[in-house]
Amino acid sequence: MATPLTTGLQHRDGGLALMTGPVNPVDPSSSKPCLKNSGQKSPILIFLFFHKGIRSLLDGLHRAAMAFAADQDGDIRPLFERYHFLRAIYKHHCNAEDEVIFPALDIRVKNVARTYSLEHKGESDLFDHLFELLSSKSKNDESFRRELACCTGALQTSVNQHMSKEEEQVFPLLIEKFSFEEQASIVWQFLCSIPVNMMAEFLPWLPFSISSDEHQDLLNCLCKIVPEEKLLQQVIFTWMEGKKLSGIRKTCEDDSQLQCSVDSGVGMSVAQTEQGSCACGYSKIGKRKYLDSNSDVTDSIETHPINEILLWHNAIKRELNDIAEEARKIQLSGDFSDLSAFNERLQFIAEVCIFHSIAEDKIIFPAVDEELSFAQEHAEEAIQFNKFRCLIESMQSAGATSTLAEFYTKLCAHADQIMDTIQKHFHNEEVQVIPLARKHFIPQKQRELMYQSLCVMPLKLLESVLPWLVGSLSEVEARSFLRNMYLAAPASEMALVILFSGWACKGRPEGACLSSSAIGCCPVKKFIEIEDDLSQQSCACASAFSAMGISALNSSNDGQRPVKRGNISGSCGDNIETVNTRKPSGNNQACCVPGLGVTNGNRGISSLAATNSMRTLSGNLSAPSLESSLFIWETDNSSSDIAYTSRPIDNIFKFHKAIRKDLEYLDAESGKLNGCDEAFLRQFSGRFRLLWGLYRAHSNAEDEIVFPALESKENLHNVSHSYTLDHKQEEKLFADISSVLSELSQLHESLNSSNISKDSTKRNSDSSADPGSEFMIKHNELATKLQGMCKSIRVSLDQHVFREELELWPLFDRHFSVEEQEKIVGRIIGTTGAEVLQSMLPWVTSALSQEEQNKMMDTWKQAAKNTMFSEWLDEWWEGASVASQQKVKSESSISQEGTDMQESLDQSDQMFRPGWGDIFRMNQSELEAEIRKVSRDSTLDPRRKAYLIQNLMTSRWIAAQQKLPQTRTGEGLNGEDVPGCSPSFRDPEKQVFGCEHYKRNCKLLAACCGKLFACRFCHDKVSDHSMDRKLTSEMMCMRCLKIQAVGPICTTPSCNGLSMAKYYCNICKFFDDERTVYHCPFCNLCRVGKGLGIDFFHCMTCNCCLGMSLVDHKCWEKGLETNCPICCDFLFTSSATVRALPCGHFMHSACFKVYTCSHYTCPICSKSLGDMAVYFGMLDALLAAEELPEEYKDRCQDVLCNDCGKKGMSRFHWLYHKCGFCGSYNTRVIKTDSANSNCSTSN
Repeated sequence: MATPLTTGLQHRDGGLALMTGPVNPVDPSSSKPCLKNSGQKSPILIFLFFHKGIRSLLDGLHRAAMAFAADQDGDIRPLFERYHFLRAIYKHHCNAEDEVIFPALDIRVKNVARTYSLEHKGESDLFDHLFELLSSKSKNDESFRRELACCTGALQTSVNQHMSKEEEQVFPLLIEKFSFEEQASIVWQFLCSIPVNMMAEFLPWLPFSISSDEHQDLLNCLCKIVPEEKLLQQVIFTWMEGKKLSGIRKTCEDDSQLQCSVDSGVGMSVAQTEQGSCACGYSKIGKRKYLDSNSDVTDSIETHPINEILLWHNAIKRELNDIAEEARKIQLSGDFSDLSAFNERLQFIAEVCIFHSIAEDKIIFPAVDEELSFAQEHAEEAIQFNKFRCLIESMQSAGATSTLAEFYTKLCAHADQIMDTIQKHFHNEEVQVIPLARKHFIPQKQRELMYQSLCVMPLKLLESVLPWLVGSLSEVEARSFLRNMYLAAPASEMALVILFSGWACKGRPEGACLSSSAIGCCPVKKFIEIEDDLSQQSCACASAFSAMGISALNSSNDGQRPVKRGNISGSCGDNIETVNTRKPSGNNQACCVPGLGVTNGNRGISSLAATNSMRTLSGNLSAPSLESSLFIWETDNSSSDIAYTSRPIDNIFKFHKAIRKDLEYLDAESGKLNGCDEAFLRQFSGRFRLLWGLYRAHSNAEDEIVFPALESKENLHNVSHSYTLDHKQEEKLFADISSVLSELSQLHESLNSSNISKDSTKRNSDSSADPGSEFMIKHNELATKLQGMCKSIRVSLDQHVFREELELWPLFDRHFSVEEQEKIVGRIIGTTGAEVLQSMLPWVTSALSQEEQNKMMDTWKQAAKNTMFSEWLDEWWEGASVASQQKVKSESSISQEGTDMQESLDQSDQMFRPGWGDIFRMNQSELEAEIRKVSRDSTLDPRRKAYLIQNLMTSRWIAAQQKLPQTRTGEGLNGEDVPGCSPSFRDPEKQVFGCEHYKRNCKLLAACCGKLFACRFCHDKVSDHSMDRKLTSEMMCMRCLKIQAVGPICTTPSCNGLSMAKYYCNICKFFDDERTVYHCPFCNLCRVGKGLGIDFFHCMTCNCCLGMSLVDHKCWEKGLETNCPICCDFLFTSSATVRALPCGHFMHSACFKVYTCSHYTCPICSKSLGDMAVYFGMLDALLAAEELPEEYKDRCQDVLCNDCGKKGMSRFHWLYHKCGFCGSYNTRVIKTDSANSNCSTSN
């Protein structure tokens, strides 16, 4: 059941209703159907229009940046303006999502919203990096132009991926979990959370990014979202259409009283203003008096409207003084029970101060003096408010304890500190800024600046701020404030000014109207009269709103009418009336303007955080910290959890370090592709494909193992879905880069072909065509495109792994034990094939420190302690080292990456490993000492210990056998004196080389007896000992009969590189030319199959390879390291198919078929081998029809059930005894009783 949404949204008729039926999710694959009639489908789908507009802006900006990179004489100023516009739009869009959409979603669907808030932080960092680049001094360099184009492309990729993920995950959840009315309310609150000046820019711009049909659909959608109050509709749709509706203002200006006030100039006396009359008269009863009212300020507002800044300063200081006094009163009274109201008041004044600072930084200071800045002071104030908020939250969480007195002492100190800081700051502004503004600007310009600074706030905040501000002013100051606002606003925004005026009047006693005395008439009354006159006309098209699509409100396509969400909170007496239902009457009527219908109850952490993050738009401030993301209360683990002790799962995230290193390489080296040769392109392409392959293995392991493990925890549902979507998007980026690299390679090949053809013919001297120049143009275009794509993949993956480490990494420590983490690590490496590990281990270890290498290898060995992983690691590394030595003819040729890895492996065992040369130099006592040292090492696994002791004891003989083939090879390479030096055939008629066991083109030289055999089975068949194929170092090609070092091909020139088999394993020295085979690094054997992670996985507990369908099986530790219970062959190394039994035991499949012809129980544990319900039912029918002799009818027997393991009683029978618990007949008699009357009830 969905959780009721208790905060953040409000309807006039009560709380939100839960949706009872599911809604079809958004289909992101087709934008056209989604956008068509989206208003009738779901109000949430209006965000698809916003996304389309942002995508259009990003696409145009990227194309312009690419053109700027190609044009050396291009002007960056138009591009710079477009960057600023994009940043402003997208930043406010993200802030509104963080403040409204994500908190609402998080109430009903957990573990989804925080990831997207973190993505907003990453995108903010991208914008910061882009503007740092734009502010650099090297704007004329070619590298700057290309870097700008690359960064723009990376930004486009990141934002597009983010919006696509929202359309695929967030929007369907909102549609499913919220009703139509709730969705409309959420979208309306979203619009009210965007600053007014941004709405005035964004909504008129949006129609240019969509088609005409989509524009009409957008208008229909807005009709269902915007409350029905006409004033709110006119505000929104005036912005939407960008039209100049000046009828209201013209009507008011025709009023003689207003005309008189305008003609008399702005210096009209207060006495003259008070003489004006209006239908909305003002009552002076209950007028509030303020001790600190400054008459000089009041007089100067008429002449210098810029002095309104002083009104804001006084109101803020008065509020802060009240907060400080409140804190001291609470401290003295000792009543610490309820801090919510105090905290909300602090949040409010913090928002006011921050938006006031933004207005100064963006509007007033740049106009007065571009070099004038108080950005540092504003940032310091925001930090102090944040500390104040954290202190209050800590007090709320502490409860009624003895430490609260100390908290309140700090609280009072913080309040006094903020007050002192703001007083100094305000004093400096009043001394430095206001005199300059008075001097340089005429009164009308000053009014415009103050009005523009007011519009920096969103509607939701203005609805609270304007009554608060006007309530702190004297009557004369309030009238001057309203008159200046009216005179400064453009004609197209008169509906907005009316709304502001009505809200402002609510701050006066009983909401009395001040507009009449301020501007000569009541604009609310004029607006209502105009609407009434228009509504009485017979033609609907005559309405002022019909041209803007408002008429759509009167006739909905689907018949649905949204519940009115506008709160009409202004009142006279006890009456609460809407604008649309009743005309104001009487001479003492208060201003009745609609409220927005959204609560300010969630103006808490998320709102203040979004407000803080908007400060980045006001100046050259640093990017917001992680604490300014959506869920500040959840980010406290981001720094502490990472510093915890090492956990098994940490080693999975070590791959992130290697990924970052290769991404850095690709980003840096892609800039060198311009004019590069073919060799560098091949090197770059190889490095890229290695990263792609290993990243794919890593992401598949996360999608198939790690993320399902997280989702299996009840508290972590939905936490990983966003990262799965990231993997899909990043896979597409890799594929796109691969496609461009293929184009570059083909371009080089075509150029080489043309050069060859030109060299083979005579050159025509008069030929004007130059294919080389065309090649360079095309090459540079592809190289520039590839550089941008490499920048995009680096940014995308960097942000992806950062969010994983910040959000997912700490979850393992809190929700998974060490054993569970080891199991996850075991499953991951158990689905990783030997070939992938051979590429992955050097790649990962090269990016890690020595200590990190040791920890990672220790964790892997611990997870694979039941397997042969350490043995495979030693053998593979020894073979890799030998191959490297042979290749460069020197021991020093071993790469540093491999050396570091070998050192980590050596140090992980913490013991000396003697080589063959060391063993030959040892005497018998030294060798025995080494054996005893291994025997006493308690850190070694018993299997590993036995293996090392056995090898040390037989080391002299093994080393001697290793040298024999070398001597023999030196004597003669033709092998004529070696037994078995002749070809053998698998099919003599077709002359196919091999034997009855395998098809192959070589024979192996047995190290034990020095004879040639086609395979080890052929050797064991005729010998009294077994052949260790891993000791084989030489082979004989059956075509040329030459003995040579074992390898995949014949090295004899006459064979021309003849392949010995399709599959060759250099560890097992195994050849197979018929079947699909893979080498399991944990069995350290070759198995038949496509490979680990494809059709098999290795279970670290059972130590065997199992089919992928057996992921959920009953583990039996080292269950395969035993003999078949039927034929007694060793199962682990058997080449025959092995079958897993339901009880966890194993036997050969062929033996199983024969055995089950006469048995249905396991020969080891006696449990049933399958579902025997049918058979047991037949026995029930048989016993029911059978009648026992009289002397046996009442006799019972104690039985033990082999299936359920319980003891019980059963009726006497000489063959069949049924378990009374599970109904199985797979039982054994443990005791025979005499006659027992209760025997019948036990069954």
